Amino acid sequence: MLHILLTEISVSSIRSQVSLFLTTFQATTMVAFNDNFPCIPVVDLSQNSASSLIVEACESFGFFQVKNHDISTDIITTLEAKAFAFFELPQSAKEKDVPRPFCYNTNSIGRRGDTGCLEYLLTSVSNSDNIHSNDFLTLANIYISPIRKMACQILELMADGLKLEPRNVLSRLLSDDKSDSRFRINYYPPCAGMELGFGEHTDPQIISVLRSNAASGLQILKDGIWIPVPPDPSSFYINVDDCLQVMTNGRFKSVKHKVILSENWKQRLSMIYFGGPPLSAKIAPISSLMKDEEESPYKEFTWSEFTTSVANTRLDFDRLSPFLKSPN
Repeated sequence: MLHILLTEISVSSIRSQVSLFLTTFQATTMVAFNDNFPCIPVVDLSQNSASSLIVEACESFGFFQVKNHDISTDIITTLEAKAFAFFELPQSAKEKDVPRPFCYNTNSIGRRGDTGCLEYLLTSVSNSDNIHSNDFLTLANIYISPIRKMACQILELMADGLKLEPRNVLSRLLSDDKSDSRFRINYYPPCAGMELGFGEHTDPQIISVLRSNAASGLQILKDGIWIPVPPDPSSFYINVDDCLQVMTNGRFKSVKHKVILSENWKQRLSMIYFGGPPLSAKIAPISSLMKDEEESPYKEFTWSEFTTSVANTRLDFDRLSPFLKSPN
């Protein structure tokens, strides 16, 4: 049964107390600021109700927190420490000693002029061996492997909740040897005079799996309200991405999110696995989710076509709009 924890904070005092509140976290199924503030669902993967709760969360939020996973704390903390050690190097050293095959960048988020106060490492994720070999990559692969497995588990629980057959109709896109997935480590240093760490956007893939340290900043959009997400380093956060919205014919909603810096900002480090399909995969609603004579608002497209379109738009653009049968 879903339990709810409500922390009573008056609306007038939210701004002054949000930084303090977000540095704490609770191992409960819901977290909220007050009775009128939307709650963030938390799914316990060890419970039999996980599949139905995941579907409910994806329909209402497009976002949920996962606890009781099987990811080793040692793996998480070791990679986090290694990442912090890299980002705290002098700038010249970071630019010179990027751990391949990662690419390193700072401030610039996309190709269309979007900026933020962050540095990041980014690499593609292959299900086959990588030609590069270094300590950082080895640690990253040790982390990524169980994360991908958990992502597939969650997609199969989604399929169970939606009564889809076969059960791996979604997860096989991530487990495919040609899966076009990404792994990214975002580092948000203290930035004087900056408020925006990472601007509002949706993720284009199928699902994203995020884990951060205890620094706050992440917000998700729900019914026109930006909801701060209390950090929990022991948990993971799951985003419904654009492709999953299409595959469920809009039943699941791709969640818009951003990172906001506060006056009492501490260094935030987040690690995100973006689970993507093969470039040639066709993205369209799953037929068994369509009601009789129901029409899809989306044109069928390949993942390759979608990534090309995404690369040519700004961060906050509605990336699915060019693929609507009747564009707005």
